[in-house]
Amino acid sequence: MHRRRRAFPLLGRPGSGEPSGIIVIDKPQGVTSHDVVAAVRSVLHLRRVGHAGTLDPMATGALVVGFGQATRLLNYIVDHDKTYEATIRLGQTTDTDDADGRIMACVPVVLADGRDDMSVSSLGVSAEGDEGRPLAAVGSGAAMHTVSRELIERVISSRLTGDIKQVPSKYSAIKVNGRRAYDLARSGEQVELKARDVTIDEFTVLDAAMKEAVAGNVQGQHGVRTSVVDVSVRVVCSAGTYIRSLGRDLGELLGVGGHLVSLRRTRIGKFGVAGRSVVRASAEPRSFTDRQGENVTRNRAVLPVDREELLARSLSMLEVVKAIMPVLRINDDEARGLRYGRRLERPVNGLCAAYVPDAGGEVVALLEPVGPHECKPAVVFPPQ
Repeated sequence: MHRRRRAFPLLGRPGSGEPSGIIVIDKPQGVTSHDVVAAVRSVLHLRRVGHAGTLDPMATGALVVGFGQATRLLNYIVDHDKTYEATIRLGQTTDTDDADGRIMACVPVVLADGRDDMSVSSLGVSAEGDEGRPLAAVGSGAAMHTVSRELIERVISSRLTGDIKQVPSKYSAIKVNGRRAYDLARSGEQVELKARDVTIDEFTVLDAAMKEAVAGNVQGQHGVRTSVVDVSVRVVCSAGTYIRSLGRDLGELLGVGGHLVSLRRTRIGKFGVAGRSVVRASAEPRSFTDRQGENVTRNRAVLPVDREELLARSLSMLEVVKAIMPVLRINDDEARGLRYGRRLERPVNGLCAAYVPDAGGEVVALLEPVGPHECKPAVVFPPQ
């Protein structure tokens, strides 16, 4: 069987003259982050393409995609803080902590018009935010539970803001003994993930509204509609934070359960979705025959630009490093020395990028300090 030849050569080997840069893609719902990378690779005809910070298929928003030598900067971008806009549904719990999962529990919830009679302290939350028992459900009867916007905001302020410990979803991409947690969970194995330290700089309630939703096949409630409360929020958080887990934990603290029904990342570091150069991808279905000979239909990411326009919208290596770390101007002789692995007699405070302004702003290396008066190359980039 002969393989079909590509209609274009894939660049990516050293010396091939490949372009390098960063492009911010507005990822649509229904495709994976890898699907977006594949779309960029196809348009640019490049092998070396990657992304900083995975977005689940359900999520939309800023996906930073690097190509060429800029892929080596992605690990430094992903460590920056992020901003999300999300909707948390109170009253339903799913096995994945988001809307893609199976509903595991359902509690009817109504939204109070005004202030709750119950105080936060009476529900197990101290003013200092000490850890306590999960909040008891608030309501006038056993079947229906009531929450208010004020109560939600108080719980968030006292328990889910600042430096907190968070247990990631068992359907996350975290590796457990070399295997992804979601693979273990899908195969029916028990998954226990350790709590990790994260920082929530902002967790703001933008809106809260009552809605009706299908209860799911829980305790014979298949097809039955139930009352839920959808809470729209904005979250600014450190790297490694799972917004799904915030939604789950908020529901648990309120005693009604919760999960994420929508998620949009609006910013990662200084890269956001509001810029003119952002490329807004779309999702379209495609059908193919898999290895078992079965016809399969799944979405793929599509970019509305050609290679020339995609490169025109991309950020250069110098623009990227200036956005993520301090920079240091060097001359041609210093650049040659760094590319040979030599130290530079220049003091630096932490990681920084060295560039030659006379060479069109060519980024030469990432530097790290060695003592108070010297630095050495941690990453070296070949001449462009």
